[in-house]
Amino acid sequence: MTAPKQARGLDIKAFAQSDGERQQEDRLVDYPRLFQEAEGRGADHPVRWHAVGKLRQSAGVAPQIWLHLVAEADVPLTCQRCLEAVDEPLSVDRWFRFVADEAQAAREDEDADEDVLVLDPAFDLQALVEDELLMALPLVPRHDICPNAVPMEVADPGFARAEADKPNPFGVLADIKRKPGANDH
Repeated sequence: MTAPKQARGLDIKAFAQSDGERQQEDRLVDYPRLFQEAEGRGADHPVRWHAVGKLRQSAGVAPQIWLHLVAEADVPLTCQRCLEAVDEPLSVDRWFRFVADEAQAAREDEDADEDVLVLDPAFDLQALVEDELLMALPLVPRHDICPNAVPMEVADPGFARAEADKPNPFGVLADIKRKPGANDH
């Protein structure tokens, strides 16, 4: 379950300076947090990603380090409507800009359209792929059309039958009042 070395400990600055490009296909089991969301299903489902590093020059600013990430995976989840398994297609297409430290990242991330990350000489690209796919998970996984009919009742039939079999307390009171001698005082 270890990732190839090219995805972990990546010198992101050198990667961007060389217009680096990495493409990889892993298995879902190689991403432990994502695999946990799948509840142990789909270990061999492919997780594909492609990353490109760029050094971008802006007027009056030092060249900036950028990373473009595209990732996709089909993750088996539980449909919240029918409670059966559903393969959810996840897709990520994002740009990241790297800055020198946490303080700068915090200042710039709020106003930036792209995500701003801290430059790390041993960047974990596979962890970024996993983070982004986790954020792409749906809040409520479900089939477009469930494979089996989903009961849309608020109470089960056994409960309704039990309620119907109970004597109505007002009916019992009415029967007592109707009996001869019940109103003799």
